[in-house]
Amino acid sequence: MDVSILIVDDEPAIISALKRALIEEPFEIFTAKNGMEGLEVLNANKIKIVISDEKMPGMTGSEFLSRVKELFPETIRIMLTGAASIESAMKAVNRGEIYRFFTKPWNDVELKLAIRSAIEKYDLEAENTRLLDTIKRQSCELEQLEKLYPGIASLDKDEDGNLVLPDM
Repeated sequence: MDVSILIVDDEPAIISALKRALIEEPFEIFTAKNGMEGLEVLNANKIKIVISDEKMPGMTGSEFLSRVKELFPETIRIMLTGAASIESAMKAVNRGEIYRFFTKPWNDVELKLAIRSAIEKYDLEAENTRLLDTIKRQSCELEQLEKLYPGIASLDKDEDGNLVLPDM
């Protein structure tokens, strides 16, 4: 599994606890102490999921995840929050900036399931994007062929819907 996760929290104990919770998972885990450092990690690495604390000095988790959405829209965003900041977390959820949020202390099993679900979402969206790009490319190719060979893209069918090939 090619999954990179970024954990952003100003408390080293929280980062350690999250890394311990995910130790058996096949993830490459990056860490950052604040939002600015997190953005630097995102600029340098292909990160599928960001897990961020809400209360951090300099830039709140909501502000950081909003920037992540703006700069790296494909990255799935998860927030950790203390009970005192649930209101700001809910605002972030409602603005579409985060996929899930967890209160501290979190349940390791629920967090792992949410991360797995986020990975599926990320991979499905990436595959949809790839397929749409393929369809657009093929459509352009078909238009070019139609210009060079008028009628090449039209098909004749009989009354049963079977293709009718021209006599050669």
